[in-house]
Amino acid sequence: MSPVHESVFVAPGVQLYGEISVGLGSSIWPNVVIRAEAQAVRVGRYTNLQDFVMVHVGYDHATEVGDFCSIAHHTTLHGCRIEDHCLIGINAVIMDGAVIGEGSIVAGGAMVPEGKIFPPESIIAGVPAKKIGERDARGANRLNAWQYHRNAQAYQAGDHRSWHGPEYERWLEAKRVEVESGRDLRALEERPL
Repeated sequence: MSPVHESVFVAPGVQLYGEISVGLGSSIWPNVVIRAEAQAVRVGRYTNLQDFVMVHVGYDHATEVGDFCSIAHHTTLHGCRIEDHCLIGINAVIMDGAVIGEGSIVAGGAMVPEGKIFPPESIIAGVPAKKIGERDARGANRLNAWQYHRNAQAYQAGDHRSWHGPEYERWLEAKRVEVESGRDLRALEERPL
């Protein structure tokens, strides 16, 4: 197994096999399986792989997931590339050679066929998946990823209710303002790894 950054939350029940790298501040939730018998799996910074996600490689394609992505429950990623700031909905399937452009949203249950390439800021849905609209979802998707990062830190401390109460609401509003202004990214650039 390759490097998983020491800051990554890896929940019980996760299974990791082969050449895998996962970046700073990311989280891997219960029952995720990542296998890389050929090629490699690379996951960026502050990305979350939610419960029951399956990540595998193709014979000819690595699987790459960028920074600040949320890969929702029961999603399958197979030899594809997900660029930064994307949200992949529950039970979506993205196949070999497919590319989801930066700041995009893939709807729950979508099936992205092999080799299908979507440009940045796409809204993607259907079986087979098609571009049904455009929206720059970078900020909204990044805010979602920050929420999962905060939740992972809470889980590491034994707190399984971190999305509840007035303290959370204050944090969420402050983070929303940071994301809208881009201060969250500037703060990361100034911080040494």
